[in-house]
Amino acid sequence: MNKVVIHTEYIKLDQFLKLANCVSTGGMAKALLQEGAISVNSEPEDRRGRKLYPGDIVTVEGEGSFEVAAAE
Repeated sequence: MNKVVIHTEYIKLDQFLKLANCVSTGGMAKALLQEGAISVNSEPEDRRGRKLYPGDIVTVEGEGSFEVAAAE
């Protein structure tokens, strides 16, 4: 599992997908969400604006799992 460090209290899911290099644009993130290819904490997710906090696990089909980690 890859850890992706954020420097804020939370990050929106579409921004997180770009930060994790899963997608390069917000449109690509929207398409993945509509396809049902993304889950957060083992639950399907379709909201681009879902707030992710340190400890959340994001799974992307074909890319793997990513953990949201707080900056130290």
